Amino acid sequence: MSRIGKLPVAVPNGVNVEVKDDEVAVKGPKGELRQRFQPIVSVRVEDGKVVVERRGEAKEHRAAHGLTRTLINNMVEGVSKGFRKSLEIQGVGYRVAKSGEKLNLTLGFSHPVSYAGPKGISFTVEGTNKIHIDGVDKQQVGQVAAEIRGLRPPEPYKGKGIRYEGEIVRKKLGKAGKAGKK
Repeated sequence: MSRIGKLPVAVPNGVNVEVKDDEVAVKGPKGELRQRFQPIVSVRVEDGKVVVERRGEAKEHRAAHGLTRTLINNMVEGVSKGFRKSLEIQGVGYRVAKSGEKLNLTLGFSHPVSYAGPKGISFTVEGTNKIHIDGVDKQQVGQVAAEIRGLRPPEPYKGKGIRYEGEIVRKKLGKAGKAGKK
């Protein structure tokens, strides 16, 4: 039995979960999400909890069991609390500003970079070097954070670039470090 899959998902007050055919719809104060699940698992709502059960013991059934439960749990958490990823910008002259729903980033290129997020994602800029990405869909929040980080990933010699909050970038020695080891 899947240890994650057998745990029921508690549905908080203000969140509505509907199961029709092989689709789960979760509606809450922050928004609404829909997710299709594989027919090898069954999902039902009982006593304020969502229960996921598998229909067989094959490897695919066991894998889909835990996956489906986790996806539903993330949907419930997203529409009730939401998800947030934070990015830090480090480097001389590197900064971010918000204009409308777009981010204007100065990242050491010959031109400023403009980034408009997809629908359902909101940005908050703190100072000139911190970006907070908020949304109800955990996968989408992570994808947007990865795309923004990909504009200028942190480089290992000076540490300049965009990094996740709390990410540690190990610095390398340059040419001078190699000559000093003789």
